[in-house]
Amino acid sequence: MGVLESVKEKIEKVTGRKRPSHGDLRDAVKSRKPNAFRFKDDGVVPNNPKLPFILYRGPVRLTDDFDPAAVFEELFARNGWGDSWRNGIYDYAHYHSRTHEVLGVARGHARVRFGGKRGKELQLKAGDVVVLPAGTGHQRLAASKDLLVVGAYPPFGSYDECRACAADHDRALTTIPEVALPRKDPVYGRDGPLTHLWRRR
Repeated sequence: MGVLESVKEKIEKVTGRKRPSHGDLRDAVKSRKPNAFRFKDDGVVPNNPKLPFILYRGPVRLTDDFDPAAVFEELFARNGWGDSWRNGIYDYAHYHSRTHEVLGVARGHARVRFGGKRGKELQLKAGDVVVLPAGTGHQRLAASKDLLVVGAYPPFGSYDECRACAADHDRALTTIPEVALPRKDPVYGRDGPLTHLWRRR
């Protein structure tokens, strides 16, 4: 799926076909209240001690007019979240200690555990968005065959992939607090809920 979607993305960017304009994106975004969760360090998955995990239920209206993955790519990029990719969610627990991450479900549905073994299992479906502060564990437990997710990152930090193990955990404790706060919510922009929920204390 990754290779096929990568080729599709490149063709769309060259031709502009099935990609939304700024006006289209404005019409696609719906006002939704954030669901915020805090996950504790469980000894192998550190999670984030200060910033909550955020779930938006259906903040993006997906229609047949546009490629749903392109809608998320354009929306995230417009709000400063780039280096996007198209794929699924790994079936093993992992996290990123040097960057935050946003995931938009473009197609299908999945059951995902966030926060490690003592975290929370959530059912995600097309149109949903989750924002993971650095350190937040995530693992796909089940998914439809057509699951397609778009991920992106703020314009700072660096990608790393840490596993749920003591060695990665101990290193991550020093890097997670150093990850800068994004200036914009990946869905709602400069005045979005994330900018109020994510503040250094």
